[in-house]
Amino acid sequence: MATRHDTAAPPAKEGGAAPGRPPVEAAEAEKRRRARLSRRWQRDMRWSPYAFVSPFFLLFLAFGLFPLIYTGWASLHQVEMTAPTDMTWVGLRNYTRIFDDEFFWNAAKNTLTIGIISTVPQLLMAMGLAHILNYKLRASTFYRVAMLAPYATSIAAASLVFVLLFGRDYGMINWALHFVGIDAIDWQSEKWPSQIAVSSIVIWRWTGYNALIYLAAMQAIPQDLYESAALDGANRWRQFLHVTLPSLRPTILFTVVVSTIGASQVFGEPLLFDANKGASGGAEHQFQTLGLYLYEQGWVNQHLGRASAIAWTMFLILIVIGIVNYVISRRLRASS
Repeated sequence: MATRHDTAAPPAKEGGAAPGRPPVEAAEAEKRRRARLSRRWQRDMRWSPYAFVSPFFLLFLAFGLFPLIYTGWASLHQVEMTAPTDMTWVGLRNYTRIFDDEFFWNAAKNTLTIGIISTVPQLLMAMGLAHILNYKLRASTFYRVAMLAPYATSIAAASLVFVLLFGRDYGMINWALHFVGIDAIDWQSEKWPSQIAVSSIVIWRWTGYNALIYLAAMQAIPQDLYESAALDGANRWRQFLHVTLPSLRPTILFTVVVSTIGASQVFGEPLLFDANKGASGGAEHQFQTLGLYLYEQGWVNQHLGRASAIAWTMFLILIVIGIVNYVISRRLRASS
């Protein structure tokens, strides 16, 4: 009878390597694996943030930086809408023509006056509304949401409603003025009435937005300052003048700069206020802004080179506004 001499493999030692693989090689392999994972983790930690923000930079390059550079290049050429690829070098001629153009200066003055008429009342009203909402009111959330309703409304819808309100024959504004003995005003044909009407659209849309900014800044002011002022005998008006306003100086500067930049780019409101005249800003260009003038030169008169020069001129104006903001903010921080 045959006898089997098969022997079982010896059991692996506890904590040892697999059969047929020395423990030293297994430890080296594990060490290399950990090193690869460590390098991969380091690369991930280093480059992942850039990957997350890369979509913004790609979109900015495609729709921000490239159009800006191409517009600057086109401003040095004579380019027409009918043949945008045919460029004739003219140097700074488009810029010199701008400064000799009376329509450009008319648009610049209109932009300035509309900006002042819309920005000053807007920020004053926003400050007052924020001061009221800063107190404990019933349904305060409802009021805050209502403040943002005009901002969420489209420019086209708001402008069309205000066109009806400022209508010469059947507008509600002239109907109300009739009861106080004021004759009907042609809001679209006269200079100052038309600019006031356009400014009222801007005021209506942006007052609530600025009011919420002021409200957020007011709620960040420590209550100890108000309690100290009350102990010194200051009433609410003096507390507002000597506590609230000094604490809001950076926020006020921010809203002034942002509103100024927005006022320099006003376009939709005057364009839709008199749809019959289009980009001309009225029969006598009485409310034509720089944005409308740029649109008229580029897409109505089809002079893309001149429109590009106007765009870059507006861009340089915004840079000057930014520099002034930086200087003033530095002085405010130094004084505080």
